[in-house]
Amino acid sequence: MNPNPLQKSSLGFTLIELMVVVAIIGILASIAYPNYADYVRRGKRADAQALMMENTQILERIFTTNGTYVGATGLRTQSPSNGTADYTLSTPTLAATTYVVQAAPTGSFSDPVCGTLTVNQAGSRTNTGTGALADCWKN
Repeated sequence: MNPNPLQKSSLGFTLIELMVVVAIIGILASIAYPNYADYVRRGKRADAQALMMENTQILERIFTTNGTYVGATGLRTQSPSNGTADYTLSTPTLAATTYVVQAAPTGSFSDPVCGTLTVNQAGSRTNTGTGALADCWKN
């Protein structure tokens, strides 16, 4: 029994202290999560671009050997190469002297800033998203 009934016990936390901590964690999470999601999105985009460049190198080797891009084989079809695809890689245009390599977001992954990425035989790059070309294609 407490000898002084008017003295408060100071064991544990008050509800106010707990709510302050929860509010601080909520504020930090609301700042950190969008930055983390953007970081992950940029990493997946960079992987797709690397595989697109690999496809362009394969196509250029085939053109050097055969004098045409038609009949190209061995091209990557998804990014990442194994596991769940975040981007689908394709060559919607594949003619004798021209090609377009395209990477389109697929499945549950979306990239509203850059959207679908393309590169052609001349090295011209495009994106269909809301972001500027410089934001999506870093040199």
